[in-house]
Amino acid sequence: MTESVPESAGSGEGVAEGAVGTAPAPAPATTRPVKRDWRGQRPFWGGLLVLFGGAEILFTLRAPLPVVLHIGMQGLAGYLVPAVMVLCGLLILFNPAQRLFYSVLAVLAALASWLTSNLGGFVIGMLLGLVGACLTFGWLPDQPLRRGRQRREDRRQERRSSRAGTAGAGADPAGV
Repeated sequence: MTESVPESAGSGEGVAEGAVGTAPAPAPATTRPVKRDWRGQRPFWGGLLVLFGGAEILFTLRAPLPVVLHIGMQGLAGYLVPAVMVLCGLLILFNPAQRLFYSVLAVLAALASWLTSNLGGFVIGMLLGLVGACLTFGWLPDQPLRRGRQRREDRRQERRSSRAGTAGAGADPAGV
């Protein structure tokens, strides 16, 4: 039992003021900013909507519903068009340099799904694909923050720095 207690903690010597009884410092949250950086460098939501639109159309083709409409070509094109949408969504996410070509291709595939795949996956998949492709087409990398957002970020940084300053001063007990 005595092995688990460090010498300095047991004797009270060599312990910094305010260190006794404090919880260990939390691990730095590095995974969240990394995800934000990854999402910020590509048209994330546009690619995700195109991907979900294509997946929804594929799922409605194989739906075991008796109400499923069989309008349009029911051969290879019924599966090829939503597969192209899913592929475009993945390529938008992982190769954002070619986002304009992929977004135009996704718009064409989404519009073609109206004729080939149950009215575009009961219109939902087609609309997801169109909105995602439009978001992707309009996305511009490395834009400076707008004034309002920059002000919010500055205020957030000031609050963090003031909390860090008061937390460091508050940890030292007065006169001990």
